[in-house]
Amino acid sequence: MSPLLSIEDLAVSFKRRDGAGDRRTMAVDGMRLNVYPKQTVAIVGESGCGKSVTAMSILRLLPEPNAKYERGRILFDRESTPADLLTLHQKELRRVRGGEIAMIFQEPMTSLNPVYTVGDQIIEAIHLHQGLRGKKALHAAVSAMERVGIRDAAGRVNDYPHQYSGGMRQRVMIAMALACEPRLLIADEPTTALDVTVQAQILELLDDIRKTNDMAMLLITHDLGVVAERADAVCVVYAGRVVEFGPTREVFANPMHPYTRGLFACIPSMSEKRERLVTVKQIVEDEDEFKRLPRAPEGVRPWWPWHEPPKDLVPAPDAPAEYILESVAPGHWVGVWRTEAVRESPRIQPELAPVAQKVVSR
Repeated sequence: MSPLLSIEDLAVSFKRRDGAGDRRTMAVDGMRLNVYPKQTVAIVGESGCGKSVTAMSILRLLPEPNAKYERGRILFDRESTPADLLTLHQKELRRVRGGEIAMIFQEPMTSLNPVYTVGDQIIEAIHLHQGLRGKKALHAAVSAMERVGIRDAAGRVNDYPHQYSGGMRQRVMIAMALACEPRLLIADEPTTALDVTVQAQILELLDDIRKTNDMAMLLITHDLGVVAERADAVCVVYAGRVVEFGPTREVFANPMHPYTRGLFACIPSMSEKRERLVTVKQIVEDEDEFKRLPRAPEGVRPWWPWHEPPKDLVPAPDAPAEYILESVAPGHWVGVWRTEAVRESPRIQPELAPVAQKVVSR
């Protein structure tokens, strides 16, 4: 099966505002990711690691020229023909946005327009992608609201965003995103600022709709508990690069990269009593953590932006990047320094090849 979405060596930079002239800051640098049909892939990592920038790059929502796509491709399967979304004409891109790929943003109150009714905002997408007008468009909007569990949708379709609670506003955002039945849904922190009960309801709703519509989902979250319960595959990102990718159960059971182990070490345990939680910094600054990589060939070292490269690092002219993703188990990849030992390994991933093996959806 071919991937529905394939991100290949994506690099995105932003213009600096500190008087540094033409210097730019790399927010994403060599991002690689595949999403298959019907699959839920979670992207996890600290704030500022490039999760949301990657998500917004898929639909080219970043403000240009402040944001610049330095290199890479974002291939989306349109009628069995991969199209590079970074080079797609704006007219064609508008058809993709909302119609084939939809996105739910972090905070619904800032994403919904306060001066338009929720019905008008849902109908706008229906007008653009389905060509419906009048009563037919209104009926489609009410139907979308009912599908996401909004009671008395026909009576509330003309209400304004401020008349809804936080959980209901998030349901409106989901209704708007799913009104045109997209093939891929990007959910960027869809449960931010919601209480735990509402979070569970929203996530259950998204999972049910994904299964009903045979839709793929790219889930961006900080909550590793949500990832363990909802995702088929997990992508761990640091400094704009993938440091680990694989089936959720495999990554949780056998985290390979020190950064991944650091994230898991931060999770409080109900069964273990300790005075202080382990921090990510403690893990990643431990030299012993970076000297070993379980199940890896001799000489392989995990990639880390602040560590000195190994002495046998392949010179820049021979390699387009100083790091590469190595397969340590079926479908399980880890970011490592591109050394001579890695280059000779038969398990190494070729440049720009798919990162993930197919993960069977639950």
